Amino acid sequence: MNGAADNSHPVSKPRSAQANILFAFGVALALYTAWHVRQELVLIYVSALFAVVLMPVVRGITMLRIGKWSPGRGMAILLLLLGAAGAVTIFVVFALPPVIRDLHEFVRELPTRGPALLARIRRLPFSQRVNVAALNAKLQDFASNFATYLLFSIKNWASTLFQIITGIILTVYFMLEGETAYHWILSFFPVEQRQRLDSTLARAEVRMGKWLLGQGSLMLILGLSSTIVFVLLKVRYAYALGVLMGVLNIIPIVGALISIVLAVLVAAIDSWGRVLGVVIFYAIYSQVETSYLTPRIMRTSVDLAGLSVIVALLLGAALAGVIGAMVAVPTAVLVAVLLNEYAVKPEPIIAEAKPLSKIV
Repeated sequence: MNGAADNSHPVSKPRSAQANILFAFGVALALYTAWHVRQELVLIYVSALFAVVLMPVVRGITMLRIGKWSPGRGMAILLLLLGAAGAVTIFVVFALPPVIRDLHEFVRELPTRGPALLARIRRLPFSQRVNVAALNAKLQDFASNFATYLLFSIKNWASTLFQIITGIILTVYFMLEGETAYHWILSFFPVEQRQRLDSTLARAEVRMGKWLLGQGSLMLILGLSSTIVFVLLKVRYAYALGVLMGVLNIIPIVGALISIVLAVLVAAIDSWGRVLGVVIFYAIYSQVETSYLTPRIMRTSVDLAGLSVIVALLLGAALAGVIGAMVAVPTAVLVAVLLNEYAVKPEPIIAEAKPLSKIV
């Protein structure tokens, strides 16, 4: 009887050395493959993250009612894409052509206007330390070879445009079919752990969705403040440049660099004083945004400490450049929620002992 009892509960056999070797080989192969397709994996991750961030907007559109009709998820995504495409089209058609035309005139006249500009530079303080002859040669070389520089950059712009289009398509598919993929991934976890993980990720989704609200607030503040300053400085196309600076603020580092360079070039068409005003404004604003606005607004919207936001931005930029900085804050929210649920051990609450006299 004892033997029968022992046979009813067989002891699991330890894995053989061959199984361990195969498992290690599989892990190494997976890591090797992931390293070679890391750019594609980053693109997939960023697309999935933006799908999570945009889902509150999509849900808001589905709540609209026109009589008895309300848009479904597919129609809501289509309306969102049409709205974004319409805004970009209006800006490109009405705002960019005059700016590009004047910049083209400025670059074409740069060889003849160069000596006058350099004469102004000589009158600036500390200009004796500047090699004016070398600077003049570089300006003339840039003006004469502008078309060549532009041609060489077309390949990089084409590659970036292809990645953007691919990311948009992936984001749309994640918004349409993300729930199916999400439940499929959950099926890899034990049944008793799925509910806890599901509720944890649901809390992270709510906080990540608020990131778009915080980022939109930063874009609005920069757009309004830059427009006011450009109008006061009487910079050409002040409204278009203000809108462009606000929109490009969603792209950390590169977006700000593109917008400020464009604003400086437009201001340089008229006077150095306006150039100096634009540079001073952006230098002050960048410090205020980095040290005050971004930590405060992101803490209010996504409930992250200011130090966590700054560290996340630094690490994201170091690991994946512009894309890493762009998704650093929502990624930090996801990591924070998972750590709070699975790693952080709260201190037990100890009831305060009451004096014996009060008990009696």
